[in-house]
Amino acid sequence: MSHWISGNFRTFKRARVLAAGLGVGMLVPFVAAAAPAAAATPTVGCTSGKAGLAAKLQRDITSALAGRRGTVAVGLYDRSTNTTCSLRSTSAYDSASVVKVTVLATLLWDAKKHNRYLTSRENSLATAMITKSDNNATSTLWKQLGLTKIKGFLAAAGMSQTKPGANGYWGLTQITVQDEQKLLKLITAKNSVLSDNSRAYILKLMANVISSQRWGTPAGAPSGVAVHVKNGWLQRSTHGWRVHSVGTFNGRGHDYMITVLTWDNSTMNYGVTTIQNVARVIHKDLVPTTSTTSTFVPTSTPQEAYPAVPAN
Repeated sequence: MSHWISGNFRTFKRARVLAAGLGVGMLVPFVAAAAPAAAATPTVGCTSGKAGLAAKLQRDITSALAGRRGTVAVGLYDRSTNTTCSLRSTSAYDSASVVKVTVLATLLWDAKKHNRYLTSRENSLATAMITKSDNNATSTLWKQLGLTKIKGFLAAAGMSQTKPGANGYWGLTQITVQDEQKLLKLITAKNSVLSDNSRAYILKLMANVISSQRWGTPAGAPSGVAVHVKNGWLQRSTHGWRVHSVGTFNGRGHDYMITVLTWDNSTMNYGVTTIQNVARVIHKDLVPTTSTTSTFVPTSTPQEAYPAVPAN
C-alpha cells in the first residue's frame, strides 16, 4: 500500500500519532478513537457448572485488576466445566494485531467456499502474519480479501460487533471481547463456518508464534496444556497504549479460551502486566498446578523498526 512507508524511531517521534504495534506495528492516521464505555465500578461476572469455581474466579480476577489503571475487558470460557467470565464484554477497542486471526479465518472461510486450498504464497503470508505478526503480509491479505469478504465472514461467524477498519487500516478494526470469544470458539470446535483443516491450521500457527510475542494470556499456563496465542499492541495520541491478548488452551482435562483487551496504559509493558496478572489467576483456578510456562515481558519501547505514516 503506497501510504505505508518505512520509518525508523526518529520518524516515530516526529509522528503526531504513535503506533508501536499492530504486532510488529504500523502507524495509523489521526482519528478519534472509539471509546469503550467504562463502568464506574467494574464487576466481573462468572458462571460455572463446577461448584465454587465461579465465585473463586470472580474474586481472583477482581483482585488481579485491583489498583490497575486503564480500561480492561475480559472474557473466559471453559468448555470442560461450562465456565464463563466476562467484564466489559461489549466495549469496543482498536484491534491492533489481534485482528490478524480474523484475517486468517476469513481467508480460509473464503477458500472453503471456493473449494480450494491456500496457495503457497497465501500460506507464506499467513504464516508470517500470525507467527511474526508481519504487517506487510497482513496488508497484502487484507487488500486481497477486501471488505466484502471480511464482512461476509464476520456475518457467518456471528461477529456482529466487529467493525472492519476503513481505508486499509485493519489495525483500527473495532473488536469486542464477546466477538473475539466467538471467534476462538469457532477455531476450537467443529462448526459449519470453518473446516476442521482450517481450524487445525489456525491453531498450528498460533502455537508457533515467536517466543518474543508469547506474552499475555499464556502467562501461568501449566505444563501439559497446549498454548495458542495472538497479541496486539498499539499506541495512539488518545488513550495511550492498547495492549491485547487472545489465547486458547487445551489439556489436563480443560478446553478454554481467554481474551483480555486493554487501553489507557502508560506503557506497553504496563498493559502486558495487567493482562498477565489476569491470565495467571485464571490458569491457576482452572488447572491448579505449578506453572512451568515462561513469559516474555517486553520493554515499553518495542525493539523493532516500524513502518510509519507521516504526520502531515
